[in-house]
Amino acid sequence: MTIETLYQQLLAAMGPRHWLEDGVPPAETPWEILWGGILVQNTNWRNVDYALANLKTATGFDPERLLALSDETLTKLVKPAGFYTRKVPTLKSLAAWCGRYEFDLARMRALPATQLHSELKALRGIGDETADYFSMYVFHQPTIIVDTYLRRLFTWLNQPLPSNYMRAQQLIMQAWDYDLTTAWEFHALVVDFGKDVKTAADFAHSSLATQRLTLDSKGLAN
Repeated sequence: MTIETLYQQLLAAMGPRHWLEDGVPPAETPWEILWGGILVQNTNWRNVDYALANLKTATGFDPERLLALSDETLTKLVKPAGFYTRKVPTLKSLAAWCGRYEFDLARMRALPATQLHSELKALRGIGDETADYFSMYVFHQPTIIVDTYLRRLFTWLNQPLPSNYMRAQQLIMQAWDYDLTTAWEFHALVVDFGKDVKTAADFAHSSLATQRLTLDSKGLAN
């Protein structure tokens, strides 16, 4: 099967995920997605909810108001999310980066995809996966998020991905033509599939159990 076939089979079996409302995952503003994407690292979303509620009360998720907070105050606000000694500098670094573009989302969304990814990844505490999550859900750049769920699914489909993130992503991008809406939906389908199908035994009883995935530069099965 091709990636397009995989996408269509997941969509047919599971239906649209409805992650996207007005072009973003469930959140009040794109800024909430940014702060949540940092705070969720190494913790669960329940803890993040507490920290985001604190940030909303203190800043309304406004990046300029976040930057104006002292490190001590910001630490108290996000402490429920844990690892605050790492996350506070990352939050401020990300907010300061947004300030370079005058906090104008339109300007940031107009950046070339490779430049956007590179600049985000250069910030303290942001890796490839987080940079791509922001690129797609905040800055509306179509991309492929190579997370644990995707790697596990591809392995079960007899198409394990290279350990190098960018190489794995490149293989998929070369094998599939997709737009932003499709990329959003594909990521949501893969994540939700992975939350239900957690083991090889689960996969053996899934709708994809007999399938095998093949990648090539033209997106065609051999």
